[in-house]
Amino acid sequence: MSENQNLLAEQRRALILDEVRRRGGVRVNELTRKLSVSDMTVRRDLDALARQGVIEKVHGGAVPVVEASTHEPGFEAKSALELTAKEDIARAAAAMAVPGSAIALSGGTTTYALAQRLLDVPDLTVVTNSVRVADVFHSAQRSGAAGVARTGAATVVLTGGVRTPSDSLVGPVADQAIASLHFDVLFLGVHGISVEAGLSTPNLAEAETNRRFVQSARRVVVVADHTKWGKVGLSSFATLEQVDTFVTDAGLSAAAREEIEEHLPGLLVTGRIADSGS
Repeated sequence: MSENQNLLAEQRRALILDEVRRRGGVRVNELTRKLSVSDMTVRRDLDALARQGVIEKVHGGAVPVVEASTHEPGFEAKSALELTAKEDIARAAAAMAVPGSAIALSGGTTTYALAQRLLDVPDLTVVTNSVRVADVFHSAQRSGAAGVARTGAATVVLTGGVRTPSDSLVGPVADQAIASLHFDVLFLGVHGISVEAGLSTPNLAEAETNRRFVQSARRVVVVADHTKWGKVGLSSFATLEQVDTFVTDAGLSAAAREEIEEHLPGLLVTGRIADSGS
């Protein structure tokens, strides 16, 4: 970690999180020296990271949170996290959707944000296993004049299946529906992404459904904020080499960017890190 007195708050916190994960823990006095900031600033950064649930504060420092590989947060719990990053990612990913094309959207809060941006792309055919994503398009259609379809409104296909805590539909019914279709592009949200495990989820049934999505798509675009990098769920369903483009946010560290670029052809880092104070 290089010393820099002018690092923005989010940059500092990304560096601190990388250091905690890499070393398995850090002390406050070590971070003050490496970052050239005050003890109070470091403690505020650690408080912010602890509120995000990515570290655990201990006496004199912090350690990483060891999350069970089977833990699956609900949609509402995830929807409040990294809001600015998700909006930046959604804006950039929506530009990849070609009018009149067939696209697929997996479940997740980032794909939910993307769905709202895709309302402006005309004549899409959208296949999704996300109840929340489908509701975005259906609500937009209902908001028009009574009985009149909105011009260019998407045609939406919602797969059947068993509902997960993240409001995705998974299982044999969803798998069979997806396997019979072919998409120009898949926009895929993930629980975790890493070099070793590839794309992963804590839900075994969702892993199989996502695997079918990947197999049915001509192009795979992963949409995930920087906190998903290095996280590993119970079941892997795709390798990094199966991803065409990874759209993420500016909180991703430089070291992670270099590592990702070695394994997949497209990395798009969106937005800029805003200063939230020391």
